[in-house]
Amino acid sequence: MNTIDAKLLQKAFLAGAGSLEAKKEWINELNVFPVPDGDTGTNMTLTIMAAAKEVAAIEHPTMEALAKAISSGSLRGARGNSGVILSQLFRGFTKEIKGAEEIDTKILSRALTRATETAYKAVMKPKEGTILTVAKGMSEKAAALSEQTDDILVFCQKVVEEGDIILSKTPDMLPVLKQAGVVDSGGQGLMQVLKGCLEGLMGKEVSLKVGEESREPAGKALPADRAGLDTADIKFGYCTEFIINGEREFTDKDEREFKGYLEEIGDSIVVVADEDVVKVHVHTDHPGLAFEKALTYGSLSRMKVDNMREEHQERLIKDAQAIAAKQKAEDAAKEKAQPKKPFGFIAVSVGEGLSEIFKGIGADYLIEGGQTMNPSTEDILNAAGKVNAETIFVLPNNKNIILAAEQAMHMIEDKRIIVVPSTTVPQGITALINFMPDLSAEENLDNMKAEMQRVKTGQITYAVRTTNIDGMDINEGDIMAIGDHGMLAVEQDVPDAALKALDKLIDEESELVSLYYGAEVSEEEANELLEQAKERFPQVEVELQNGGQPVYYYLLSVE
Repeated sequence: MNTIDAKLLQKAFLAGAGSLEAKKEWINELNVFPVPDGDTGTNMTLTIMAAAKEVAAIEHPTMEALAKAISSGSLRGARGNSGVILSQLFRGFTKEIKGAEEIDTKILSRALTRATETAYKAVMKPKEGTILTVAKGMSEKAAALSEQTDDILVFCQKVVEEGDIILSKTPDMLPVLKQAGVVDSGGQGLMQVLKGCLEGLMGKEVSLKVGEESREPAGKALPADRAGLDTADIKFGYCTEFIINGEREFTDKDEREFKGYLEEIGDSIVVVADEDVVKVHVHTDHPGLAFEKALTYGSLSRMKVDNMREEHQERLIKDAQAIAAKQKAEDAAKEKAQPKKPFGFIAVSVGEGLSEIFKGIGADYLIEGGQTMNPSTEDILNAAGKVNAETIFVLPNNKNIILAAEQAMHMIEDKRIIVVPSTTVPQGITALINFMPDLSAEENLDNMKAEMQRVKTGQITYAVRTTNIDGMDINEGDIMAIGDHGMLAVEQDVPDAALKALDKLIDEESELVSLYYGAEVSEEEANELLEQAKERFPQVEVELQNGGQPVYYYLLSVE
């Protein structure tokens, strides 16, 4: 085989997407820190599937149409650092091939080189030992091979072999990978895509069904008839349904634990497990919390949220859709007529308490997300469209969301987006509090970045596997305190881990400690920790806030 035409490229790309989708949970488990939020595989899969949906819809593919679908779909669907870098690799690759009728080894080599260059440019401080290094190693091998062979299959096989070799060396380039005993998860995801592409080129049938989710348990249904409900009797407003797809058994203990959590946030609970698929139904006021907890057991599909109060009203009011459409049009017209304010603010937040804090200090729009649920570039663009301001500051509040926000910044046309590089929620809160309306956007960005540097953060969660990080032995189930630059403490219970972390975070310049307690911590437990902290650290002011965040028992902020 000496060339690849558009039809074969379409098949190869969809095979690559299917290969990644099949292994996403395995890639998630390569997370360096053994916390219940490994999401590289999920982020990369959501990114490539956004492109695959557009690619699969092309009935008569041309190289130009495929290039546009792959680039546009992945850019808008990009989630997390790994997803953004993957989208940039696709962007560079498609720029090189879009004008070709067919692809030979020389064009393929140039496309891989351009892909690597584009991805490196997108990352402010490229780090070796990552997906970037794997991509670079393969592009360099491709450049040499293009002078040696015209056979596409031989060329691709040797490039993939080189990628595996480079990936195996990533622990030697990043000590943190060696400590954790894993290769780079983003690099592994990239290799999974390319191996799937190679199988597609070699004739393997593509079984990927874009837009269709994993199967439901056979013969089991959930209650669907909500007719006759009185809205006054609806205790929880959102009917929330989804499927958990796990690669491990959903045990009886898991089911009891999950049902117990759902009972704390809702009612009308049905959890039906069938092998590795779990169908879930719950009425709750906080669908995001149900999704976040469920993500600790596996990936989610068929996520559906219905506002029951709204649905009931629509049954009772004639022409409700027409009325709603008219109102929406009127609101949009009013919004358009209003002059844009100089500055607006978007914050990424999860947890009712944290969201209320952001609203209280001036956030115009909140994107629900964070660990395990990184919003996409398109989510951020859509949020920006709803803020009526000339300049919009975006607070990602998570290092894995910054690249997606920066990608949105370059794609928006009618407004200006400024990304404040907040890597934690406490940093984001500090940045927003220190915004000064009389300063320019650039002065405010410099000021907010400077103030964020004064904030030290700790996160308290549990370990999902046994490992060693920063010289600390960690066993599955241990309570970990993770700081801005690595491990702070490993303990057997939550309060001990939090206090040990504060020991390391507080110094002679510290003045204020804020404790944000999560969804799995009671107010009584939080107040006990507050008193212990006040007693142990009398030199600082200690305050307690209900964050309501999932996954993390406490977020600690020291200023």
